[in-house]
Amino acid sequence: MTESTDDNKKEPIWRRYVFWGMPVAGIAVAFAAGIIFWGGFNTAMEATNKLEFCVSCHEMNDFVYKEYTGTIHDVNRSGVGATCSDCHVPKDWTHKVIRKVKASRELWGKITGSIATREKFEDKRIHLAMNEWERMKSTDSIECRNCHGFESMMPEFQKPRARQQHLNAMETGQTCIDCHKGIAHQNIRDRADPDYLEEIEAPNPDFIREVPEEYLVSLAYITEKEAKEAAEAKAAQAEERKALEELIASAVETARADALAEAGNNDAGDAKSEAGGSGAGFDIDWTKAPVADVTLFYPGQASFEWVQNGKTHGGARPLTKGGDACSTCHANELEAIGNKIVAGGEIEPTPIPGKRGTIDATVQAVHDADNVYLRLQWPDAGHNPAPFVDGGKMDPDNQIKVAMMITGTGIEMGDQVGCWASCHADNTYMPFAPDAETIAANSEVAEQLSATETITKYLTESRTKVEVRGRRGKAQGGWDKLKTAEEMDQFLADGTILDLLRIYADGSATNGYLLDRRVANDGEIAASANLSNGTWTVEFSRPLNSDAGGDVPLEPGKTYTVGFAIHDDYAAARFHHVTLDLKMALDDPGAAINVVKK
Repeated sequence: MTESTDDNKKEPIWRRYVFWGMPVAGIAVAFAAGIIFWGGFNTAMEATNKLEFCVSCHEMNDFVYKEYTGTIHDVNRSGVGATCSDCHVPKDWTHKVIRKVKASRELWGKITGSIATREKFEDKRIHLAMNEWERMKSTDSIECRNCHGFESMMPEFQKPRARQQHLNAMETGQTCIDCHKGIAHQNIRDRADPDYLEEIEAPNPDFIREVPEEYLVSLAYITEKEAKEAAEAKAAQAEERKALEELIASAVETARADALAEAGNNDAGDAKSEAGGSGAGFDIDWTKAPVADVTLFYPGQASFEWVQNGKTHGGARPLTKGGDACSTCHANELEAIGNKIVAGGEIEPTPIPGKRGTIDATVQAVHDADNVYLRLQWPDAGHNPAPFVDGGKMDPDNQIKVAMMITGTGIEMGDQVGCWASCHADNTYMPFAPDAETIAANSEVAEQLSATETITKYLTESRTKVEVRGRRGKAQGGWDKLKTAEEMDQFLADGTILDLLRIYADGSATNGYLLDRRVANDGEIAASANLSNGTWTVEFSRPLNSDAGGDVPLEPGKTYTVGFAIHDDYAAARFHHVTLDLKMALDDPGAAINVVKK
């Protein structure tokens, strides 16, 4: 019988086969252990991604979670919510692990109680927010774009402002977090330093993306649709105006006949009807002039500084950096804006109960070889007394006043903002308006401005410095930072002014301009104003060209930025209604106000 030797013994099967120098069985065990480890690790990873885990500590549950509850990311019409991890943890595994490692530092904060109380949390809140803003900026807001892709946006379902800003974002390299801060938690953007905000919200060329074809198709569709609806509404309004014109003409004819009869002359047929005419003596048939429908809204204390300040106005960057006009974002929002401001709040600390937020008016304009003629009409709204004025009437002698401003040359953002360039935070009834004692104490400035009790509107160009941001408690504006009288003369000669025409309730009028203050010049103006059947009609004219300093010449082939203001209900100073920037041109159907030849 042959016995086997040790050399001839076979290795056990689990050791017999090797792979890359490792027994197969060892590999299998390691593989199984890896699966178990991976499963446990991933399970733990996902468990810490759940809302319940995120709000398990009182700091999150009592502070930020309560702010999140009820927001659009919590509950909405589609039923698709976003929890903590959707916004604060990346989706891809590598960056998710990195984020989890970084988040482990928060355990130290929990242990030390760095945000254990509401007071501690609020003290550190801006620091925590800035960390998130910077992280999301660095990733091109990838967490936002996991759900909200530019390629999936349909402008036809967005408000006009959103359409334009999303288009700007794609073309200039903006990212979601630049504009959308505080959408799930308290918005504390205004607590950040303006220089920091300007830097972190600046466009990044790396984020520029091609505008999706679907976006452009949708944008074209809604633009065409809204234009059609606007045309239909304009036609309907034209019919209403025609009926009103006939009513007014009938009333005028009746009044004229009664006056003649009382004077002993019963031949009323010799009296000329004023339908389509003018109390100012203009020989104008207004029924043949195109009608521009304009909305004037109540602006409160929203000054030129306010609209340039990113802390107070979300559109500051598109205005100051992107070159957008006020009307780019707000043309279709005036009713909502006016109604919100007039009700009182941050930019209207002294509301007038019952005052309307907007005025819907019509503007018509014609010209002949020498003059331009304009007519404004709008409905009267009765009297709502101002509670902060004895008698409730700020200007008892004028139930209404109308102003038209024509933008000259060389004015900062003049074509974008129009007359807003003259509205400053230290004008009358504005938040930083100096009192009479302060003005008198600066005698040289007071003398140059002919100012005693208040500071009228002025252009930034007339000051050596205008404080916009108001940092470190500085007053906004620059009423006392005047340039020299010689420099003012040069501005006037260069046409760096706002041409200002004003018409009063009795039909009197003044011609002038705005530069370092409001000035009346020797320019010609004729006007009339009347209230009939609940409608105000104001007509006025001035030469197309004049020798008066401060009159902007109106020439064919040029487009002018203009603005209108209406002080109704005995209002004065800033308690008026204003238009956004409007474009006016002679014999140009493309202009908002087309001044047609008579």
